[in-house]
Amino acid sequence: MHRRNLLLGAAAPLILARPGLASASRPAPPAPRRLVLRHAATGARFTGIYHNGLSVDPGALAEISAVLADSRTGTVQGFDPSVLDILWETGQRARARGEFLVVSGFRTPETNAAVCGAGNSQHLRAGALDVCVSAAQLASFGEAALGLRRGGVGVYAAKSFIHLDSGPVRRWGDVPGGSSGSSGTPTPVVPDRLSRIADAWASARLP
Repeated sequence: MHRRNLLLGAAAPLILARPGLASASRPAPPAPRRLVLRHAATGARFTGIYHNGLSVDPGALAEISAVLADSRTGTVQGFDPSVLDILWETGQRARARGEFLVVSGFRTPETNAAVCGAGNSQHLRAGALDVCVSAAQLASFGEAALGLRRGGVGVYAAKSFIHLDSGPVRRWGDVPGGSSGSSGTPTPVVPDRLSRIADAWASARLP
């Protein structure tokens, strides 16, 4: 019995050293993050991997920042990758993995005023996205975004778009409870103001 135990003990390092068994205990590497974005006003498009699972690709981020530039002036501002992560994660949770049509990305102060944006809008720092969502997906997409509890989420059912930003956690619009999250105050949905915003976006690009 003693000799059998010794033989088994000697074989253990050989078993552990087998490549298949050694790699089985290692966690799988993080999956790359891919986005397909198109700006509604300019038609500019990004398709590709912006994050390798560990860090943001600077080249891809520069391309995305150009796609999400101010639609009136073409001014480019380096986009906050945190809001791209929020969009990607929301899409994964809601199983919305096709093209995201972006109504508004970065805004200069002049453009923000032209579309009746809030004076402290996260769009001014390239930290917000307004994304068109179909009526069929609006509820699930909104719930997925709210479930992350990261940044601001505004749901505008009448106009079929959702606002996502990487600012303080808060909520407004057509969301459950209709109130803000842990901080801030709810922003009411004013139909006339939304109509003016939509009209302004439609003619936002300079000739």
